[in-house]
Amino acid sequence: MKRFLCLLLAAALCLSFVACGKKNSKNNGEISVFYFTYSDAYISSVRTALDKALKNAGLKFNDYDANGNQSSQTEQIDVAISKGSQALVVNVVDTGSDDAALNIIDKARAANIPVIFFNRSVEESVVKSYDKCVFVGTDYEMAGHMQGQVIGDYLVKNFDTVDLNKDGKISYVMFKGQEGNMEAIARTRFAVEDADKILTEAGKPKLQFYDAANANKYLVDQDGLWSSAAANNYMGTILAKYSESNKNMVELVIANNDEMAMGAVSALQGAGYNKQGGKVIPVFGVDATPAAQTAIANGSMIGTIKQDAEGMAKVIASIVDNFRNDRKPFDGIEESTTVGGWRVNIPYSAYTKE
Repeated sequence: MKRFLCLLLAAALCLSFVACGKKNSKNNGEISVFYFTYSDAYISSVRTALDKALKNAGLKFNDYDANGNQSSQTEQIDVAISKGSQALVVNVVDTGSDDAALNIIDKARAANIPVIFFNRSVEESVVKSYDKCVFVGTDYEMAGHMQGQVIGDYLVKNFDTVDLNKDGKISYVMFKGQEGNMEAIARTRFAVEDADKILTEAGKPKLQFYDAANANKYLVDQDGLWSSAAANNYMGTILAKYSESNKNMVELVIANNDEMAMGAVSALQGAGYNKQGGKVIPVFGVDATPAAQTAIANGSMIGTIKQDAEGMAKVIASIVDNFRNDRKPFDGIEESTTVGGWRVNIPYSAYTKE
């Protein structure tokens, strides 16, 4: 009997060790973080903040750079899953359709791994299709509304100065980051609509796109990278044809992000504008990157809308920790920022010199 009881005890201990190993195995893999591109200035700031947050939490993680290629990102996700990743944190490349996000969810569901999409918009129905999926981003329409507010207020105060050719109208160019991207669509639309509303309420005419032949009323980065290079090239081409001497100068630059805004600033400076003590073509962006903040401080750029990279990183790290410890994903997160149990919105704020 004594020998039998010893055998039972040994068996129980063995089962306990096995169960414990199974319970903890989910916490042994890496946190896999996938970025649409390292080269984007705002995404770079999120990466720096998120690396720090994950390190402070004592978590093992690995960053992946898709360099703007969805196929590369999908392959990276396959590799991470095969390595036993415990969570996929995804800044998805392709936002033009639901296909890429749904494909990632299918892979994660098959491996029973949570997915946290961030920054680049994913549809509610897609996120809700998997009970271990959430989205961390912003109320993307708000960025456009806030940018329009800042632009409208500035123009009402400085209309005569901005109107270089004194035709009573403000000629503008809009740099759009990417076709099909919900953030880009909202920023492109509402920045102009809201600025126009403020202008007309003040008895001023609406903004006028510089090129009457362009029915879209924007110039888009064809590579979808929201890049300074794209805006710089466009602005350089514009300045060769549209100038003060021709009385058709572009008098306002609106950009979907600070990278494109800074590209425009560089081209303007090359033409002698936006330098200390000289004429300034007002330039507005979104993100409040360090470079944009410096440009605003020295007067070469007028304003931007701040996206809180550190706030986004903190929320992502908290959700990862919640998933790892079998808590509800939004436990401990400010309730006013959560939407319908599927997303968290990181607040925007205006950033100007004033």
